[in-house]
Amino acid sequence: MIFFVPLLAAVIAFCVILFLLSSRFGQKVQDIPNERSLHDKPIPRTGGIALMTGVMAGWSLLSPFWVWWIVLPLFGLFALSLLDDVRGLPVRLRLAGHFAAALAVAAGAGVSWPWFVPVLLYVAWMTNLYNFMDGSDGLAGGMALFGFGSYGAAAWLAGDAEFALMSLAVAAAAAGFLVFNFHPARIFMGDSGSIPLGFLAAALGVSGWQTGYWPFWFPLLAFSPFAVDATFTLFRRAWCGERLSQAHRSHYYQRLVQMGWGHRNTALAEYALMLLAGISALWGIGLGIRGQAVLLLCWGAAYLGLAGLLGRSWESYRTGEGKADVA
Repeated sequence: MIFFVPLLAAVIAFCVILFLLSSRFGQKVQDIPNERSLHDKPIPRTGGIALMTGVMAGWSLLSPFWVWWIVLPLFGLFALSLLDDVRGLPVRLRLAGHFAAALAVAAGAGVSWPWFVPVLLYVAWMTNLYNFMDGSDGLAGGMALFGFGSYGAAAWLAGDAEFALMSLAVAAAAAGFLVFNFHPARIFMGDSGSIPLGFLAAALGVSGWQTGYWPFWFPLLAFSPFAVDATFTLFRRAWCGERLSQAHRSHYYQRLVQMGWGHRNTALAEYALMLLAGISALWGIGLGIRGQAVLLLCWGAAYLGLAGLLGRSWESYRTGEGKADVA
């Protein structure tokens, strides 16, 4: 059972993608390149169906369905996001769904009042930022593999095999998806994959924290490459007076691709960063309060340094590109 749960999730996700790539529906719903895109031709964006089918297949061998405040919002967000992929939905309706799911998590997990609003905002933000970061081949799927893998390892060390397998089923479904999504991608996960994954990253993180398996900062550090990029980019664009609803290509991972790293190298660099963040987060659980504070400060300094380095590299790239255009 230990190995069969993630194996089933990966195999089902893999097989469903094979079906989608050969079906009319799987080819009909496509991601058309726009100002935000890093690809130059339409790609099917139905991979989220395979991801969620794989997760549910793995979970069917467990008994997670009593956790209504995770499972019911997950189904709701998947349905809402799939409809958005197929037909398009107003932003207000989507955000209302995201906040309703976040409210269910904060209430269902029994979050006490001083933390209630921060947790509500955290879940809603993670649900959205995963979608923001799903813009390069292999990136979001790889982040799910490493991030939920860290959750699984932490829950296993805490002695909860079922919670560990729930997390590992998500990681394994992402691995099955990655076979077709790593550069050159043949399929994207779409909102029906990225929105539920972002929600699960937050919901399982809150659940593990409330259960006492890890400190409140653990989920943030485990998914920090995603969270930091999305958050820094949001504040940078707001500081520069840009319209936040406008499509853009100014995330750090997007700039790496544009500067010549390409999809493959960018994904591999992000994987290495995600793996390091996950391992250090697992190690940090066993530290005292002072050690945990030092760990978080070190990571904060590292991310500030990386942001400054990439910012200078981007400006040099843009300046050089402008000179080349003039010449």
